[in-house]
Amino acid sequence: MNIKSSQTLVSEALKEVKTINTDEAFKLYQENKCNLIDIRDITELEQTGKVENSQHIPRGMLELCLDPESIYFKDGKLDIKKEMVLFCAGGVRSALAAKSLIDMGYENVSHIEGGFAAISQSDFKIL
Repeated sequence: MNIKSSQTLVSEALKEVKTINTDEAFKLYQENKCNLIDIRDITELEQTGKVENSQHIPRGMLELCLDPESIYFKDGKLDIKKEMVLFCAGGVRSALAAKSLIDMGYENVSHIEGGFAAISQSDFKIL
């Protein structure tokens, strides 16, 4: 049995996933060119706050919420024609999640380097 480490999975994902910094993400957000998706779990949001105008889709529900055939599809909340910009607490889960969206067929996907830790030190407003 040859089990890949989580570190290997992240390294592989980062080869395919576009990584952007908080300045690039904020520019996309200001120009209304992206869906800002927070994949942290609800307890993390309760502890640290929510990014203004971000959509919360916990990592465990991401594929279901972005599958147009699923009853959980976020119809009306997300514009699937815009870039999907994902973030988590530090950038590891969002890299894996972005890779999953690419595997689903989404082409315009990125994740924010440094996650919420970096976002909270940037121009984004935290509620």
